[in-house]
This record gives sequence, structure tokens and C-alpha cells, in this order.
Amino acid sequence: MVDTQIVPSDVEDQRIVDAMRGVPRHLFVPEHSQHLAYGDHPVQVGHGQTISQPYIVGIMTQLARLKPGNKILDVGTGSGYQAAILAELGMEVYTIEILPALAERAAKALEKAGYTNVHPRVGDGYNGWPEEAPFDAIILAASPDHVPSPLKRQLAVGGRMVLPVGHTWHQDLVVVRRTAPDRWEEHVHIPVLFVPMTGKGVKSA
Repeated sequence: MVDTQIVPSDVEDQRIVDAMRGVPRHLFVPEHSQHLAYGDHPVQVGHGQTISQPYIVGIMTQLARLKPGNKILDVGTGSGYQAAILAELGMEVYTIEILPALAERAAKALEKAGYTNVHPRVGDGYNGWPEEAPFDAIILAASPDHVPSPLKRQLAVGGRMVLPVGHTWHQDLVVVRRTAPDRWEEHVHIPVLFVPMTGKGVKSA
């Protein structure tokens, strides 16, 4: 997977390439779908959710501009694969999933893979994890129709949030950087397609 999908792409950070080699992706896919785990496409993981295409995981991780030991908020744990990549990179990962069944399965997969630097939680990721803020980076694996204000406020100054933004069939990958306590910059990168973000806060500004 890494040799055919990641190395030839614009994922140029060797740390991320090595992390993607190190994470056993099949552990984060339901047993009946494990034969699809290393394909260049999303895979259904149940409850209407997917494990993202490997390239998208790689490029989102690269856009976050991570440094060793950073504190990361992973919104939308899903399968747990993105959290595993971040953990493999040596980050301290706080990951939130709104669906209890998915959160439980991801926690078991992360434990089986041996990651002890991931802290899982069931909750609405729109609200973030304020008691653990600020975060050096925030990554979302589901698409809200706007950039959530609570998450912007939980970014450290200089930190980056990488997320899909848009509606069901029209989304862009956006990077938000907090440049000062009261200032943020946003940049649009590529079109993407993620499952919509759920939770009561999604329609709030």
C-alpha cells in the first residue's frame, strides 16, 4: 500500500511514510472487510462510517505540520486508524467518537496494536475536548458545513486544524491556522468527500 499509493504521491514527509508502514491497517477494519484494508479507497466500518483512503490520511497528517511530542485532537475516531498513525508518530492523541459502538471497537483495536499514547472518549467532537486544550493540531474525519468555533478556540497559537468542510457532495479540505489569540487564517487545498459530521452542534456557528 505504502509503496504503490503513498510514496508516489505528494506525501513527502518521511516520518509519515514510515508511520504508515508501521501501522497494521487491517486491525482497524471489520474482519469481513480485511481483504480491502490496503486498497486505495475508503472502507466501510459500520454505522454508516468509513476508514479513509490511505492517501487522504497521509496528506491530512502532513498538512498538520506535526512536531515530536505534539498534543493532538482527533475528531471522529471512527476505525481508530488516524489516531494510530498519530500515535505511531509519537504524538499524544486525544480522540473523540460520537458513536459508542465505534468508539469501543476503535479503542480495542488501538490497544491490540499496542498504542498507549491514545486517549479515547465518547462525545460530540464539535465541542472538542476543552479541558485538555490547547492542542497543537486538530484533525477531523467528518465534514461539518462550517469550521466549528469551539475547535478554533481550542487550537494553540501557531497550531493547525485540518478538516473537510462542506455539504454531502461538495467538500474542500481546509487548513485553519491560529496566528494570534484572536486571529485565524484559512486555506483551501483539495476537493474531498467525507461522511457528514453528526451531533447537535453541527448547525451552530
